[in-house]
Amino acid sequence: MNIDSVAQRGAALLSAMLTVTLVATFAAAALWQQYRSIEVEKAERGRVQVAWLLIGALDWSRLILRIDGKAGTTDHLAEPWAVALQESRLSTFLAADQNNTGGLTAEESIDAFLSGQVVDAQSKLNIYNIIDKGTVSQPDFDAFSRLFNLMNIPISELENMTKQIKLATDTDSNNPIAPLMPHRIHQLSWLGLSATTFQKLAPYIQLINERTPVNLNTAPAEVIFAVIPDLQIADAKLAIATREQKHFSSLEDAAQLNPAFGKKLTPNQHSVSTRFFEVRGRLRLDSVVVEEQSLVRRDNLNNVQTQWRERATVTSLQ
Repeated sequence: MNIDSVAQRGAALLSAMLTVTLVATFAAAALWQQYRSIEVEKAERGRVQVAWLLIGALDWSRLILRIDGKAGTTDHLAEPWAVALQESRLSTFLAADQNNTGGLTAEESIDAFLSGQVVDAQSKLNIYNIIDKGTVSQPDFDAFSRLFNLMNIPISELENMTKQIKLATDTDSNNPIAPLMPHRIHQLSWLGLSATTFQKLAPYIQLINERTPVNLNTAPAEVIFAVIPDLQIADAKLAIATREQKHFSSLEDAAQLNPAFGKKLTPNQHSVSTRFFEVRGRLRLDSVVVEEQSLVRRDNLNNVQTQWRERATVTSLQ
């Protein structure tokens, strides 16, 4: 065997190895592209499914609120809308028969779990109430002052927040450094509220861009204490115990059942009915958990309209 023959065989072997390497590389690249396309399509399909399921949950909540509005003029925590939905498999909503998957095959069925609740947005103090027609509303400022004192928060933070709200809502001002008015309570840092203060206040405050009274049938003791002048926290807790036995049908009824309220209740600050509700939904689909929060308004014709919606992926279980 001469040298040229050996060289030719070596070159042929090297060419074969290079060809195999190139084919394997191209095959791996094609497989990766296919896998990536499948994952993108899967993620998009999951996103669309989540969106439609949460929209359906929101529409269901609006229907419940619409029916409730026709049933009476008062809103309280013994009504159907106030019952939280514990995490439940979505298939249970399709039919009472657990074998009914809504027409889906075993391969097409999905493990989706839905939970949520409706919360009375007027069970909290509305930040927008502090400024009324360009000036500070003293009764509302006093209500926030009592809440700040109860939470051991310096009044200086309230005074600064009030000043910032006035600047932000002054449509006639050309102040270039005027702050933006927040649209969600987690944006209150725009007005100088510290993170520690926000954590203390979050359960008791709301942002609704019009004046709203506090519903005494649904407000926690801290809010009732804040919104009624010269009330003791013990009296506020007693009012909660009283309404658990029988909800307040009117402000007069509330005052009669709770002597500590006296003649301090006014329609401008207090109510026994609600127009604004928070709808919170949580969907667990495969390995993804998505939460959505909405604010809805129910008008006098029981037409329930969505004011805003926010959705966020909370966690991935993968």
